[in-house]
Formats: sequence, structure tokens, C-alpha cells
Amino acid sequence: MLESIVSYGLAIGAVYALIGITYNVMFSASRVFSFTAGMLGMLGGVLGALFIGKLGLPAIVGFVLVLACGAVIGVVTEIVAVRPVLKSIEQHLYVLSTLAFALLVQQLTAIEWGTEAQPFPRLIPIGSGWLDQQFWLPLLACAATIVGLEFLYRRTLVGRAFLAIAEDSYAARALGLPEQRLRLASFALAGVIGALAGFTGGEMLLAFFGNQSILSFYGFVPVALGGMGSNRGAVIGGLALGLFQQAANFLVGGIFAAVAVFVVFIAVLLLRPEGLAGATLSRRV
Repeated sequence: MLESIVSYGLAIGAVYALIGITYNVMFSASRVFSFTAGMLGMLGGVLGALFIGKLGLPAIVGFVLVLACGAVIGVVTEIVAVRPVLKSIEQHLYVLSTLAFALLVQQLTAIEWGTEAQPFPRLIPIGSGWLDQQFWLPLLACAATIVGLEFLYRRTLVGRAFLAIAEDSYAARALGLPEQRLRLASFALAGVIGALAGFTGGEMLLAFFGNQSILSFYGFVPVALGGMGSNRGAVIGGLALGLFQQAANFLVGGIFAAVAVFVVFIAVLLLRPEGLAGATLSRRV
């Protein structure tokens, strides 16, 4: 039982962490909390099953196409659901615009793909137990993502420009940084990460349009636990959530496990609203 809790909990936690990072990447460049992260994860699984399972493409080709589609959808999200809102006085309308766009894509997926969960193809037909791809692929993707983002933000000029926009967009524009293009690139990057989450977690979650709502919520929890904007905090929060969720499933099961997650989530927000890894905001008076 312990082996199953740890292996499955870490794997599903890595998927939640990737969705949390997707939230963070979109938020850092636009200060918009886009509700399309779960949609990107859902499409990663559905498109992976379509390209590899139904169309019979090689796994590596299907993988690249899924990431490319994620980037395109991220760009479309910024153009259609975010950019018009940022030009509006009522900028809080992004809550409605991004949610509406996510629901639209979900319903189109249900119409074209179907409403029944379908199996995700085996990518590497080897391994069992701890070596099964459904356990180590999400962890590998999560580790590669966090290392890649650290390198991007700390070692490249583009990454430093992303950080400058996230820190103070007005000052960054005054220095001549192309805020709109950087925001577009940030949403494309978020689309790749979200699609990667759904693709690597496809064997656990299956190819199912209903995964959108599950990933939207459980991907938000690591962001709240780790602190908004903290990718490392999202990874820690996601892995902790996955382990706790699986332990609760074994101990109490069913709906009670979901209730336990809600209780812990609310308790953390009440005790530490900035998140477990977030810094307490200070204000000069």
C-alpha cells in the first residue's frame, strides 16, 4: 500500500505541479490569473491520444506536435482572452474572458472527441511497478521544466526580460522592453508546459475532456500552497498534494478524500494567505 501511495502520489503530484507552474508563467508576464491552465492539461492528453493512438504517429512526433499545439493555444489565449481585457478599464474581467475561453474549448473537445474517457497509448512499452512510465514520466517532465525555467530566468537575456516584466511592467516598458511580445512568448511557454503536464500524465488521467475541471482546481492548489509566482513552491505544493490525496483515498476514500483536500487547502490559506513558500508582503507607511 505504501509503495502505491508514494508512486502514484508523486506522479499525480508532479502533474498538479506542472499545471501550477503553468498558472505562474502566465501570471508573471501579465498579472492575469488565467483559468486556461487546466484546459491546456486536458488538451495535452486528448491530443496525445489522437496523434499517437488514433493517427498512429511515432511517439516522438506526437509529443512534438502536442507541445506545438499547446504553444499555439497559449498564444491564442493571450490574443483572444487576455489582451483585450488588459486594454479595458475593468481589467478584472479576465476572470470571465479566460474562463469562457476555457469552457468553449472544453465543449468543442467534447463534441469532436466524445464525452467518454479513452485510454492513452503506451509510449515506452517497458517497466512495471516503480519503473512504469506513468509514474516516472511526470516526475521527469516536472524536473526538466523546473531546471529549464531556472536556466531561462537566470542565464538568458530573454528570461531576465521576463523577470523584469513580472517585477514592474511600467519600468520595463520605460526601459524599452517589448512587453506585448514578451507576454505573448510567456503564454506560448505556458501552453507548452500545460500540454506537457497532460501528455505525461495521460496514462493516469486518460484522454478525457472532463479532466479540465479537475486539473484547473488541483493545479491551483499548489500555487496557493507554494505562493503565487513561486515555481519551486508549486513543485513542493504539488508533490505534497499528490501524496496527501492518495493517502486520503486509501484511508477514507471517495468523496471524503476530496473533502480532506479542501479542508487542508482552506486551513493553509487562513493561516498563511501568501502560501507556505511565499514571502510576506511588506508595505511602507
